[in-house]
Amino acid sequence: MTKYNDLGKRMEQQLRLNTHPLAIKMLETPDDIPPEAFRPLEKFGKCLSTCQVFALSRRFGETVAQLFEDMWCPEPVIGFGLAEPPTYFFEGKTRCPGGVKDLEAGANWAKEFPRFETGKYVGVVSAPLTTASFEPDVAIVYCDSAQLLRLLLGLAYEDGRDITTVLGGHSACVYAVVPSMLKGECQASVPCRGDRGYAGTQDYEMIFSIPRDLIERVVEGMDQPGTSSSPTRFSMNPEYMLSTGYAEIARLMGQVDSEGKPIKGYGGEDRRLNLQYR
Repeated sequence: MTKYNDLGKRMEQQLRLNTHPLAIKMLETPDDIPPEAFRPLEKFGKCLSTCQVFALSRRFGETVAQLFEDMWCPEPVIGFGLAEPPTYFFEGKTRCPGGVKDLEAGANWAKEFPRFETGKYVGVVSAPLTTASFEPDVAIVYCDSAQLLRLLLGLAYEDGRDITTVLGGHSACVYAVVPSMLKGECQASVPCRGDRGYAGTQDYEMIFSIPRDLIERVVEGMDQPGTSSSPTRFSMNPEYMLSTGYAEIARLMGQVDSEGKPIKGYGGEDRRLNLQYR
């Protein structure tokens, strides 16, 4: 078991995930393909979209490699830098008509589309993080909002920083891999229509991407007692007990007294109704 396999197992236990967290590696040469990986064209005699390949890995535990000739959807070909984007793409014609108001809007999207330098990579391989024989460039977690919360809290445990992410409605496989690798930062992304329609991604799922150097930090952060738990405890009690830190800042702002009770004004009205407009 590698370090990353162990981190993947801990992540599955912490989050109670429905599918495996993914290890994703960009391939610089065909020789980088792991021996246990299969290619869609060789195994099925058919091309697959990258979202479908990721689904095979996260749902069924497969290790799958895609080179240019294995890919069906053109957007990861462009995003992963496997071919030079045609002028047609930059003119916005893949988005217009239908997806955007006009060619200018389509061109804006194309120019901002995240992508690697053309020719840097020849393909991509995916596998469950728990079993991958290779060192991932990025780990991808398909998660619900509660699991995303824990991932964000785990990341922030070390330095208290939130993430700045790029959200797009297209090409989830590209947005899940490219920005995180280029920036060396965690990113959130939204499964696209293709991911939902052709790879079975559910409506409640989001994607969280963790570059290799931050995987351990996120997992270690989620092990800390102050970074939530699964499942989330729930109550609708009014004026529930505040944590020590929350109670102190509430006291300093005049919301509660030294005993953590709400400060009431004359006649029993809540003095906070007046404080908020000062």
